[in-house]
Amino acid sequence: MQLKTFAAVFAILAGFFLAAAPALAADPENTMIITLKDGDVTIALRPDIAPRNVAQVKKLVRDGAYDNVAFHRVIDGFMAQTGDVKFGNMEKDYNADRVGTGGSDLPDLPAEFSNEHFVRGVVGMARAQDPNSANSQFFIMFAPAAPLDGQYTIIGEVVGGMELVDNIKKGDQAQNGAVTDPDRMIKVRIAADKK
Repeated sequence: MQLKTFAAVFAILAGFFLAAAPALAADPENTMIITLKDGDVTIALRPDIAPRNVAQVKKLVRDGAYDNVAFHRVIDGFMAQTGDVKFGNMEKDYNADRVGTGGSDLPDLPAEFSNEHFVRGVVGMARAQDPNSANSQFFIMFAPAAPLDGQYTIIGEVVGGMELVDNIKKGDQAQNGAVTDPDRMIKVRIAADKK
């Protein structure tokens, strides 16, 4: 009798989770798509752990600020950094000497540290020495980096196209990953938008 009861409860729970599966699908309002030279990278944003940072990134995306912005610092086996909208736009105002030092016209953000871990595919906000200095720059992890845990704000994770991130042109290790003639984010959009 207990086996039949267990089987019935299991069937009910399985049915519930299968019915709920569509609700667990990616939220287009919090899905960022970056078009690279080889195709699209899909990032699930995490407003649940970094609401202010995610909101600012989404605003910059919707303003078109990230289009044509360089991956100016790319360290093999570590991460690819981009998002300097002031000095990193390769179609206008690109400054190879200053890229990586700029942000946007929006204010810097307070840190939103979480218990999440910096593993392959995680997207974090770049910042200066002050933990509350993130603005527009972000990085995508190639590999785990536990020393970043609790030190940088995580805003999302790659859920599609990580192999394209792996193909981003790497920088010179001796120059802290600075990239000559860097790859760029050709176009960045939020999936919910019809552009």
